[in-house]
Amino acid sequence: MQVELWVWGLTVVGVLALIVLDFSVSHNPHHVGIGEAAKWSVFYIVTAIIFGAFVWYLAGGDYGTQFFAAYLVEKSLSVDNLFVFAIILAKFAVPDGLQQRVLLFGIIIALVFRTVFILIGAAAIQAFAFTFVIFGVLLIWTGVQLARHRNEDPEPSENFAMKLVRKRMHVTEDFQGTKMFVRENGVRSATPLFLVIVAIGSTDLLFALDSIPATFGVTQVPYLVFAANAFALLGLRALFFLLKGLLDRLVYLSIGLALILIFIGVKLILTFAHETWPSVPKIETGVSLLVIALILTVTTIASLIKSSRDKSAVAHAGTVTKPKHPSQPEEDRPESSN
Repeated sequence: MQVELWVWGLTVVGVLALIVLDFSVSHNPHHVGIGEAAKWSVFYIVTAIIFGAFVWYLAGGDYGTQFFAAYLVEKSLSVDNLFVFAIILAKFAVPDGLQQRVLLFGIIIALVFRTVFILIGAAAIQAFAFTFVIFGVLLIWTGVQLARHRNEDPEPSENFAMKLVRKRMHVTEDFQGTKMFVRENGVRSATPLFLVIVAIGSTDLLFALDSIPATFGVTQVPYLVFAANAFALLGLRALFFLLKGLLDRLVYLSIGLALILIFIGVKLILTFAHETWPSVPKIETGVSLLVIALILTVTTIASLIKSSRDKSAVAHAGTVTKPKHPSQPEEDRPESSN
């Protein structure tokens, strides 16, 4: 699929327009209710469907299927991001009215980093076919680790970016509205809002190491990979508030995502093997779409049944470290004023 430069430009302009729209919505900090979240979630999903329909009409059913499969992969993996977002917002005690602004900045940072990863991944695949195997092994390993640590939550404060900010900058105790930097006692200081945005942005950077190879597993067209990522990420803010009360009930989500990552990893390896030895079968995109949709459906239904029968069952993000407070040990943490 050859995509003209003007099409890329038009798509980027469209994504920027949606970001501006999101900023206008979150300009005045406010509580986001279920109704508002549902409206914007439907808007972004319908927008993605319309875009996919255009791809289907203009480029053919094969590429249309690839986009929808890539979008479904990104959308499902983004739900795991929501767990981490919820943990970060809770640990920093982010005021309710500021949460959507935090999420929006985090999403923009994630989109920038993922665009860079997409370009690198596309160049690597074009230059070295063995990249498929590297991506495949990475996804299988990640899927196994995700399943092994499915009952653990992440520690967002332990990443390099957070440690660097706290080491180099003074951070105020309390939030200062939407300000990320203030002067306190003559010293330029970061506010907790800046720390939260760094935590979300840097954590999502790690998620991109899994999601980008996974998306390349269902389509090798960089334009479709970018579009799927953009639409999935832009709808993440509204999806967070829509699913906020449901996240804890998705107790089998980590297992479902692990199966998806392993499946796509196997698909990538088989794709390389098929290109090298044509007698080796490969998994078609349509089959991938059905398998991913089936895994997500079964996982969601099983999770809701489990959580309704066992009230103590709580979902986790499925990473390898346990949660602590992001700024200091819990026993030394003063009571928050927020």
